[in-house]
Amino acid sequence: MPGLRRARERALLTQAELAERAGIQRATVNRIETGATAARFTTVRKLAAALDIDPTELMAPANEEKGNDHGER
Repeated sequence: MPGLRRARERALLTQAELAERAGIQRATVNRIETGATAARFTTVRKLAAALDIDPTELMAPANEEKGNDHGER
């Protein structure tokens, strides 16, 4: 899931902290971030709620991140 790591780091959370907030296993967060597994929709909703963002933000490719078009920072 392209935006998960960016969103987690923006929230200043570790994988373990995000997992605890979302009610899922830390290993699951890791597997989703690395692309080893696809997240179920219910898991996406839990992660988004824990990060206080819209679920679609987790799916956005890096070049479509809000406020970061064309590599601007």
